[in-house]
Amino acid sequence: MKHSLKLALSSLAVLALAACSSGSPSGSDESAAGNAELEQITVGVIPIVDTAPIWLGDEKGFFEEEGLDLTIETATGGAAIVPGVQSGSYDYAFSNLISLMVANDKGLDMKVVANGITTTGDTSSDVGSVMVTEDSPISSMKDLAGKKVSVNNLSNIGDTTISDLVERDGGDPSTIEFVEVPFPDAPAALENGIVDAAWILEPFQSLALSEGAKMLSANFAEFDPELDVAVYFTAASNVTENAETTEKFTRAMNKSLEYAAENPAEVRDIVGSYTQISDEVRAEMILPRFRTEINRDSAQRLGDAAHKYGTLENPVDLDKLLP
Repeated sequence: MKHSLKLALSSLAVLALAACSSGSPSGSDESAAGNAELEQITVGVIPIVDTAPIWLGDEKGFFEEEGLDLTIETATGGAAIVPGVQSGSYDYAFSNLISLMVANDKGLDMKVVANGITTTGDTSSDVGSVMVTEDSPISSMKDLAGKKVSVNNLSNIGDTTISDLVERDGGDPSTIEFVEVPFPDAPAALENGIVDAAWILEPFQSLALSEGAKMLSANFAEFDPELDVAVYFTAASNVTENAETTEKFTRAMNKSLEYAAENPAEVRDIVGSYTQISDEVRAEMILPRFRTEINRDSAQRLGDAAHKYGTLENPVDLDKLLP
């Protein structure tokens, strides 16, 4: 069963992600003249921890080194990202893998051009988890059968991985009632008993833990310790028609990912420039793995699960999606 539940909790407003639009900071006339010689590209991202590498890469000049004048535009979620690429509003964009699989399943033609984030692979410390209250009788994933569980979007990577783990543990995932609750509101929904369990990503995971919630399952890491969760992508036609530009973007993005992996303190700092996440929360939050390689086996496993649980109508075609 799937329903939509929207909560508005002012107590969490301080942690709300900034919904702003940004590009390279405006500078002198000389800087503007220099940018005129660069090829302009627009990249759509969600302003969350996961996209820190592209902001760092912009700050460090990695895109300029490739001859690209990068404009970063933010969106509230993946629902706006894929149509933005399809319409040409964005040249490239960031989204989780399931969203792209769904897009291609519906007849669109999207192509991954760089990795985004990967699970830590640590089942006790990952970027997101299924959480329950401290006194909850739910003690294993199979106990979620027949319960109400929140995810940020229905028919996506959250409910797909949770369903897989519930079935692995001997439960019936078809009896779970998934409800849609935005991540900032999920800790309160859990605490107030609106849901029996909540899937929560950082930094809201750290908030929930600080308020007494406990981790039931690090669903990404337990689904597959090498799971690549989100990626940068574009329309397949753009890869063909603008191959050189795409190669430049991929090189700059890979350099950005490598830099982020080697400089976690700078990742935490840059997140404060495009979100309203406090210094204290940024210091405590768990960071994902940033790597350039995409694990095809884990992507296949994810696509197979999405097909099995009805998120995809057809088997995933990784040759079409991955580089």
